Amino acid sequence: MMPADFTTILPEIVMAGYAMAALLVGVYTTKDKLAPTLMWSTAGLFLLLALYIGMNGAGERTAFNGMFIDDPFARFAKVTILISAAAVLVMSMDYMQRRDLLRFEFPILVTLSVIGMMMMVSAGDLMSLYMGLELQSLSLYVVAAMRRDSAKSSEAGLKYFVLGALSSGLLLYGASLVYGYAGTTQFAGILSTVQDGVPLGLLFGLVFMLSGLAFKVSAAPFHMWTPDVYEGSPTPVTAFFATAPKVAAMALIARLVHDAFGGVPGQWGQVIAALSVASMFLGAVAAIGQRDIKRLMAYSSIAHMGFALMGLAVGTAGGVQAMLIYMAIYVTMNVGTFAFILSMERDGRPVSDIASLNSFAKKEPLRALAMLVLLFSLAGVPPMLGFIGKFYVLKAAVDAGMVWLAVAGAIASVIGAFYYLRIVYFMYFGAETEPADSRMAPVQWAMLVAVAIIMLAGMINLFGIEPVAALAAEALVR
Repeated sequence: MMPADFTTILPEIVMAGYAMAALLVGVYTTKDKLAPTLMWSTAGLFLLLALYIGMNGAGERTAFNGMFIDDPFARFAKVTILISAAAVLVMSMDYMQRRDLLRFEFPILVTLSVIGMMMMVSAGDLMSLYMGLELQSLSLYVVAAMRRDSAKSSEAGLKYFVLGALSSGLLLYGASLVYGYAGTTQFAGILSTVQDGVPLGLLFGLVFMLSGLAFKVSAAPFHMWTPDVYEGSPTPVTAFFATAPKVAAMALIARLVHDAFGGVPGQWGQVIAALSVASMFLGAVAAIGQRDIKRLMAYSSIAHMGFALMGLAVGTAGGVQAMLIYMAIYVTMNVGTFAFILSMERDGRPVSDIASLNSFAKKEPLRALAMLVLLFSLAGVPPMLGFIGKFYVLKAAVDAGMVWLAVAGAIASVIGAFYYLRIVYFMYFGAETEPADSRMAPVQWAMLVAVAIIMLAGMINLFGIEPVAALAAEALVR
């Protein structure tokens, strides 16, 4: 281990030191009274590190004999993860304070999970991949069950833990097969092995690993945990689940297939294409009958992960670029949408049933308009930014000759538009009932409006995301 290794992983070291120091301070001082300060300081640290990562670093660096990779692809994913995690922390604080949910452990657990995510996107070895994945997962198991007095929250945490253990078993079994046939755990070594052909056992290992990782992105048919965990977890935790972990897991899949199996895209492209089609259609169809907006967003997440997987399935730099752009747009839309969902309440109690939005536009026209923009963007209605994201992945599929996959995506997008537009219908033309109170904190209101404006104005040049995503994709697909 050299000083250069520690310089390469400096952001992760800073976050780990901060998490351990915050835990000690919280335990030995005022505990939960310190929670608001920790929330703000953690969000501030995330933003500072995102700025540091974005402004410092060019080219590719490795640490610990190739186990950790710092390149433009990893930096793009890390900045997206850090900004989305900071946004969720800030907009959740008012909700958690008013419902006596704010514990000093929450921002610390989020910090530990983000460290795991940053390790995942920089993994260059099967062991570092698993270490990052489990650090993220163990932290998320705890925050899912954070509301200890709620049976639903405890059930959500238990389901997530049991199914997460199953997915980890699939991943480890696949990794053991890959190691057995390749003779190495390093992605570069695996890549050199598959250049001369892929042994059947190695192919089975890859399929098992993709199955385990598909669980992390809620891809069908490994989605079964998502609706119950989204509904049962506290809404701020659901908002976190829907953003940063999805980016990390999708980036990890891209890292694995291109860095370790990039020489044989025809072998894994078919598997990812199948996951993509299954996710798009299951998410689109299953969400139609949902009456709870958190469960609806769970199925929406499944469908959106299907579109992102479409970009990976084509196996080209253009496909990776499309996936990165899509994920950046996806997390932005979800931050705005959950800022609105966090504000839904009646008589001081949170509500999440869609019927509570009946005639909401008559009471809160500006908030309803902002939510309309976000729902149109989620549905992919032009000229919203969400449409641009879908256009990129569909174009990547067509350019790679996978027209059938693009056609399937277009059909699924039309089906999925129904349940987004149904919420708009309820807000503007729903029957006269007692609407939700929608008590929105200033930070939540600011995020809702800001994201709505981005969805409208960002179509001009994606705020410079496109060239950065292209650079990141070129660094990964060599």
